Amino acid sequence: MAFTLYSLIQTAILCTNAIAVLHEERFLSKIGSGVDQGVTGFGDDPGIKSQVLNLIRSVRTIMRVPLIIVNSVSIVLLLLFG
Repeated sequence: MAFTLYSLIQTAILCTNAIAVLHEERFLSKIGSGVDQGVTGFGDDPGIKSQVLNLIRSVRTIMRVPLIIVNSVSIVLLLLFG
């Protein structure tokens, strides 16, 4: 497989898909993140773990519909141009 722009885009799509399919109770609770774990006080700096978990939750919430569209376009392009 050649190192092309399409392969980079496809890699980004696959990584975003991997983040989007993480299940809250099955995977994220095993690493110590519940729904109420991200609450910090005013002025407190959130740690790296809470920032990563916030990013995962944001990707799962915001990217759901755009990922369906991008995946569909990617599949059609792969079918048309191989």
